[in-house]
Amino acid sequence: MLEITKDINSLTNFKRNTTQYLQRIKESGNPLILTVNGKAEVVVQDAESYQKLLELVDRIQAIEGIQAGLNSVQEGRTFPAKQTLTKLKQKHGISN
Repeated sequence: MLEITKDINSLTNFKRNTTQYLQRIKESGNPLILTVNGKAEVVVQDAESYQKLLELVDRIQAIEGIQAGLNSVQEGRTFPAKQTLTKLKQKHGISN
């Protein structure tokens, strides 16, 4: 969880103490928000945490896609499999 008092710092301080900030990021797993002129400008995050975040986004998008498909089925927006396969073959130039 982001700790506002510890995880928001100026870009200038980060430049001066990069090694210490990187160590803190690795130990805590929390991203670091860097400010320029008092406004949030960039987020620094360790690679492992970033990868986990990307995987979570992928899962959420998959779940949303599945849910949309289920909603289509419930609303009767479906096509017979043979008709769908025929259209896909035509679209992609695949012959029987």
